[in-house]
Amino acid sequence: MRRPIPTKEVLTARHAVRSGRPPRELAGEVDARILDAAREVFLERGLAGASMDEIAGLARAGKPTIYARFPSKEALFTAVVMRSMADKIAQFENYVPTGETVEERLASVGATVLHWVLVGDTIGLMRLAIAESRRFPDLASGVYRMARERASEAEARLLSEVAQSDEPGTLPPFAPERLATTTRFFQDLVLLPLIIRALFGEKLEALRAEIEPHVARTVAFFLAACRDGGAG
Repeated sequence: MRRPIPTKEVLTARHAVRSGRPPRELAGEVDARILDAAREVFLERGLAGASMDEIAGLARAGKPTIYARFPSKEALFTAVVMRSMADKIAQFENYVPTGETVEERLASVGATVLHWVLVGDTIGLMRLAIAESRRFPDLASGVYRMARERASEAEARLLSEVAQSDEPGTLPPFAPERLATTTRFFQDLVLLPLIIRALFGEKLEALRAEIEPHVARTVAFFLAACRDGGAG
């Protein structure tokens, strides 16, 4: 039986794969494979110990394909971290604070964010960025700045939704022009203490068990400051 003659589209796809450039419709899938493989290798071996050869093999992609998208290992690591952050931010889009009182709604925001963040891959990538800060100070500071900015935008939106209820809407710290500063206070008081403990190596399972009581205490303090005009 004669083999069918390949179509123009098949020949184009074969050429693209051989030359390290996938057809356009497959580019997104290739990007995902590269980033998935890079995350796995980075978490296992660190930035210094990770090899582009190993990432390419795990991703089933040629090194020219990777370098066409990410010009260096540091750029690839930054892309891995930012995709992880984007995945977390996407969870905010459909989240609505719950609870009958303003304290309950603020507590729901804090607890939900901490449950999303205090997981192995997320904390592992943050630890890795910190560990490489001496060799690549711009990488660590850049990743931190981008992550905090993206998180602040999402958290400010949630706090704005809480502020739409009667009481917070009358509190000066929840005014639109002061909401960004109020969000930073919320992060520093409610979110960062447990995140910092996780970055210093405390077990995530134990920290997750502390989330609800920690959030209840710190939200009460935060809201008292807002009512007194201190926050923001």
